[in-house]
Amino acid sequence: MADHPAGSPRTESAIRVDAATKSFERGVKAVDAVDLDVGAGEFFTLLGPSGCGKTTLLRLLAGLEQPDSGRITIGGQVMDGVPPHRRSVNTVFQSYALFPHRNVRRNIGFGLEMQGVDPAAVAARTHRIAELIGIDALLDREVAQLSGGQRQRVALARALINEPDVLLLDEPLSALDADLRGRLQLELKRLQRQLGMTFVFVTHDQEEAMVMSDRMAVLNAGRIAQVGTPDAIYESPSALFVARFMGHENLVPIHGRDGDGVDTPLGRLEGHFGDGDHLLLRPETIRLDDEADTAPNRLEATVEERLYRGETTEYRLFCDGLRLLASCANRGQPGYRVGERIRIGVSPRGTATVSD
Repeated sequence: MADHPAGSPRTESAIRVDAATKSFERGVKAVDAVDLDVGAGEFFTLLGPSGCGKTTLLRLLAGLEQPDSGRITIGGQVMDGVPPHRRSVNTVFQSYALFPHRNVRRNIGFGLEMQGVDPAAVAARTHRIAELIGIDALLDREVAQLSGGQRQRVALARALINEPDVLLLDEPLSALDADLRGRLQLELKRLQRQLGMTFVFVTHDQEEAMVMSDRMAVLNAGRIAQVGTPDAIYESPSALFVARFMGHENLVPIHGRDGDGVDTPLGRLEGHFGDGDHLLLRPETIRLDDEADTAPNRLEATVEERLYRGETTEYRLFCDGLRLLASCANRGQPGYRVGERIRIGVSPRGTATVSD
């Protein structure tokens, strides 16, 4: 495994992509002049909707596709024309791609066997990686006897045993149920930190990306819309597409501004807001009723819908012709009823401004 301390990602680049473009039928650009820099030891996620180009970009890194133009550098070496087996990367696919005629032990050790590694060394390294991932008790089982989560761990072990510099993961958790998926997210992040290896992870799931990533890139129509840490992208999206894709519903048009506030369909909101033509109100920062009195901007709204989610309750509100979403932590207080008129408070601290 990579022999450097776990923890914060190292500063040098593990992957550099310069103006990479890939087109398919009818000239559609799946990847369009993408620039990207992934740090060594970083957990980096490619996030976006179906068809945005994230899997094509991953396949370019793996060598399963070649760019029409541009350059990809991995570990300081230019990958022009370099086939997959000559790259220091391995890929974990959504389908697992395990060999049904081989047991767990022989699935994990397959890559080393193909390289002609001594059988004793294969056995030792197989046992070591199986212990690390927590599947050493499964080594003699057949693939057909494994659950979905166990198969995913075997696929991960098979990819890691060759000690690649970069591990590519193409939506590897999407077929799992929610509980198992959540546990494997934490296990993958723990493993990546322990190994200090560079992981590039593809997903369309915003929450999954935010939980697991050191940084992430949001893709749209073959281009990178924004790169940053999960909190930066969630709290300060760079464009309306990013804001909407990250699940923000409260996007209020700004009709005018001066140094003391902005004019919106909700009325005039006082405070110093950033540049942009839409105001993003994060649901968790909208204050309700008594707490609204401490905010610089106070409005009235009608509760249209109440969604109890255990730790939080979401309220869909109608306010001056706009519908807003507010999210409140449940602290044992009674909730607001559908149809009830309540006060809401908006502060510049709980907002961001974005442009189309």
